[in-house]
Amino acid sequence: MASDYELLKTMCAIHAPSGNEVAMKDFLLSYIKKEKKNWKHKPTVYSGKELQDCIVLSFGKPRTAIFAHMDSIGFTVRYGKQLVKIGGPVLKEGINLVGKDSKGAADVKLKIVRDKKTGHDKIEYTYKRDLETGTELTFKPNWREDKTSVQCCYMDNRLGIYNALKVAETLKDGIIVFSCWEEHGGGSVSYIQRYIQETYGVAQALISDITWVTEGVKAGKGVAISMRDSLIPRRSYINKIITIAKKFEVPFQLEVEGSGGSDAKELHMSEYPWDWCFIGAPEDFVHSPDEKVNKFDIETMVQLYKVLMKEL
Repeated sequence: MASDYELLKTMCAIHAPSGNEVAMKDFLLSYIKKEKKNWKHKPTVYSGKELQDCIVLSFGKPRTAIFAHMDSIGFTVRYGKQLVKIGGPVLKEGINLVGKDSKGAADVKLKIVRDKKTGHDKIEYTYKRDLETGTELTFKPNWREDKTSVQCCYMDNRLGIYNALKVAETLKDGIIVFSCWEEHGGGSVSYIQRYIQETYGVAQALISDITWVTEGVKAGKGVAISMRDSLIPRRSYINKIITIAKKFEVPFQLEVEGSGGSDAKELHMSEYPWDWCFIGAPEDFVHSPDEKVNKFDIETMVQLYKVLMKEL
């Protein structure tokens, strides 16, 4: 799969913070238009103002939907040199950030300043000029790859998108959703799941996203099947997925956490009864410019999704 990582590398460098996923949407629509002739089955592609900046691919007679969010964490320029977080990025002095306003591209550094009045830290940037209010800044991409791992900003969730595109190559029946805003509160999945339910009768999902390396989930030991995070999915659905993974001998790990969330939260709170499971490769250095994922975990993620989309 080594040559395929060029696609992942390209996507990790695309500017698409929550609320401004347009560049990622345009890239994906162009990629799908170019590549779908090579896919085993051709999807119907839905995009446009009804979906805002989201994309939905429908293959054959779908039973299960894959959700992969397009947005990333980052920062918004407030006034002067002030920054406001988008999602939950790591805050570390000197991190390189990039963005663009009407005066041109900017390559700045993150600065943490102690507010003398409040005694609290606040985040700013250092640059030769003030950027325009509302300018978005994201981590500057620095791709690193060796025999066992890939490392860059925004593996979360460009790797989830990558996984969905790999599954699309052979998918016969299913839906793939590329969603928005996941890193900063969500909002798009609620109207998409309703459309999917009412149009196709589909009410079960796999969340193609990236999780954490922890004391119980190790790098290089296989994709993680999450049994719970801040929400608890229906156990019978999780058990079905675990049974399929064992039957087809796909290496996996089980994850149990008490915090965190994903696009699943909108499915969980839906007016319709949806089943869902978060399944993703674990990464080190979460929400930083240095997110690192083992290649074996990527390969088993793709393998498991392909099996599940056939068997569920």
